[in-house]
Amino acid sequence: MCVASATLVVWSSAWLAGRAAADDVLDAMQVWAERHELEVADPRAAELTELAANCPVPFTDLLPVLRRLSSPMALVLPAPGDPRGLDAGGPFTKAALQAGEAVVLPDAGIGLTPRDVDGLLRWHVHHLVSSPVIEHVGLAQAEEELTTAVRDSAAALAELQVANERPDADDALRAHLRARPPLNWPDGMPGRSLRVLQRADEVAAILSLANADDPGGALSASAAAHRAAALRGPAAAVRTARTAAVAEAARILSEQPNRR
Repeated sequence: MCVASATLVVWSSAWLAGRAAADDVLDAMQVWAERHELEVADPRAAELTELAANCPVPFTDLLPVLRRLSSPMALVLPAPGDPRGLDAGGPFTKAALQAGEAVVLPDAGIGLTPRDVDGLLRWHVHHLVSSPVIEHVGLAQAEEELTTAVRDSAAALAELQVANERPDADDALRAHLRARPPLNWPDGMPGRSLRVLQRADEVAAILSLANADDPGGALSASAAAHRAAALRGPAAAVRTARTAAVAEAARILSEQPNRR
């Protein structure tokens, strides 16, 4: 499934363009947790955002900050060995890698990372120690890379003879997809972004089932390592597809204002 940071980027972009109300943004975020709050992670972030430091603040305070900063937002989906979109090893990088997701405002020097605290989603607001490079990948390229990665991974697993066949695979996949939270997207959400997100969710679900079945048909440590390596390509392609789909959605929603 997609992530809370993706919901925040898309809905905030729609709100900033006048395509959604503030309550729409807050309602969309409740899919991920009933309660959200902000916590400023360092004095520089407090200075940049004008948010109170050393204590949690209401999540609603984020929206006027986003309007005042007037910076494009980007979804970041880092993983060990894949630090794309992060700063140069600062606290934000560590928090984003732990969360596996983040929102970056590169022009403002701010990054947000979510952390679940007993059902409360606390968003930590960091200043960036360096300007991250936000890689632009077009949707067509992202789709192609996803398809290629899945095909290559399947071929590699078959060649290694470590692809474990599950008689209940189709049922398990459908159950996994049904368990996703019912995401809601703003009016004007581009259909191609939705299609890429759906395809990425399907591949991610397959990977989740494969990882749960680890080591699959691997009968040795070496075979298990090769199996894990074959699954890393599709996982990286899923992250690329999701970030590309969200970036395209945010761009289109921002460039087609509909003042409410």
